Amino acid sequence: MGIYLNPSNSNFKETLRAPIYVDKTMMIAAIEQLAQRNDKYLCVSRPRRFGKTIAGNMLAAYYSKGCDSRELFKPLKISSWEGFSENLNKFNVIKVDVNGEYRTAMKPENLIIKLTSSVREEFAEEFKGITFTEDDSIANCMQKVFAKTGEQFVVIMDEYDVLVREKIPEALFKQYLDLLNGLFKNDTVRPAILFAYLTGILPIVRDRVQSKLNNFREFTILDAGPLAEFVGFTDGEVEELCKRYDVSFAECKRWYDGYHQRGLEIYNPESVVRSMEDGIFDNYWGKTSTYAVISDRIKENFAGMKDDVIKMLAGENVPVNVTRYMNTMTDFSTRSDAFTYLIHVGYLAYNREDKTCRIPNKEVRQEWFNAIEANDDYAVTNHIIESSRELLAETLAGNAEAVARALDESHIHVTSNRSYNNEDALQSAIYLSYIYALNKYTIIKEMTTGKGFADVVFIPFVPNIPAMIIELKRNSSTESALSQIREKKYFASLQNFKGNLLFIGVNYDDKEKTHECKIEEFSVSC
Repeated sequence: MGIYLNPSNSNFKETLRAPIYVDKTMMIAAIEQLAQRNDKYLCVSRPRRFGKTIAGNMLAAYYSKGCDSRELFKPLKISSWEGFSENLNKFNVIKVDVNGEYRTAMKPENLIIKLTSSVREEFAEEFKGITFTEDDSIANCMQKVFAKTGEQFVVIMDEYDVLVREKIPEALFKQYLDLLNGLFKNDTVRPAILFAYLTGILPIVRDRVQSKLNNFREFTILDAGPLAEFVGFTDGEVEELCKRYDVSFAECKRWYDGYHQRGLEIYNPESVVRSMEDGIFDNYWGKTSTYAVISDRIKENFAGMKDDVIKMLAGENVPVNVTRYMNTMTDFSTRSDAFTYLIHVGYLAYNREDKTCRIPNKEVRQEWFNAIEANDDYAVTNHIIESSRELLAETLAGNAEAVARALDESHIHVTSNRSYNNEDALQSAIYLSYIYALNKYTIIKEMTTGKGFADVVFIPFVPNIPAMIIELKRNSSTESALSQIREKKYFASLQNFKGNLLFIGVNYDDKEKTHECKIEEFSVSC
């Protein structure tokens, strides 16, 4: 067993010793099926802290001839798979943590030369009957072994994209491209590879390495295909953890859910684990990075970007074109480029069905708040958000004038003049004004209720506060808005809610660009 060639299973063993481990071993079966279809080159990208390294260690533990992992996998799901024993610890594995190698290199400019030399030394130790020379690349070494023994290799490169994302010397970058080209674009090496598994934060960078890796099938946070359930934790997995640790599943969902994939709800695994261990809900993800990732993008202020950011802060989805982005960290030319990057790094979530993005959950929303607080262009928006706590209190106290004034202010800042008078802009104004309410309410737009659709419904998930129904009118009256709530029985869908309801009628005068508000209390009993 070596460091790079045929590693031990010690890393995965350490993962299994942790107090919380969510069994993702069926990923092995999914990858086997892909490899059998000749999809042997796989690039899997996800945000940081989403389990990329753990998955790589698991694959190494399963395939590596350098260890015996039968007992390690015995209590796990994969052991019940009919193909479990077929490839268990039967292949040569080359595993490289590119990020680790780069961060610890004494002389980064010599990284590829040193890595190649170290791997070649391990080949010489493992295969004593084969001659390896100083001119042999890693690909040459694999070729020689396959030609002599027929043995295939599994190549695992964790954080492969670090040398693409970082500003490194051009000579080092060229050496890295040569390494990738030799391993993955060489037809004489292809038969020696059972499959290659690359992980990264970003998908394959189109303008720098695509020609070297265009034979890879990509599984991204935009669409992970058959690997979707392994991107993060799923609903069932998180619900089970919440039961075990006696914490609220609904609250955990609000904090860490939001990354939808192929009909699955995907949670940030790192944050869920930390929350279970600590027994509290907190912004764990933000503690391991910085909101500067968001700040740097919104400072670019592409056309339409500020309007869309404010809409997302207010809880809405906005359209995004994810097909133009070149998968770099520097070359952004449109708001869609910036948003697509933020999707890949986890600060936005993507809806593949309607081609929109949004802020996924409470944890990430706090990072957005931090970013706009530090951005002068969003000073008024930040003020509205900070004032939303007071507005909720005024609403619950029945202060209709305060609600009208708040909507006057927020409506100005949620959209451009061209769309100022449309209904969506007014709804956005309400969402932004009541953004603090997300800490106490589930807010539903155009909820099916009674005999129609209520414009905005606030359903409390904390005790002793009323539900709220807001009906919007334009160039009409607040009384007509309240009458519509009563006549169409919008409260009927809240029949399981026992307590007081607030009916809030809002009328917008598009000539004066002002709002009126009237609040009425209504009692619901079972």
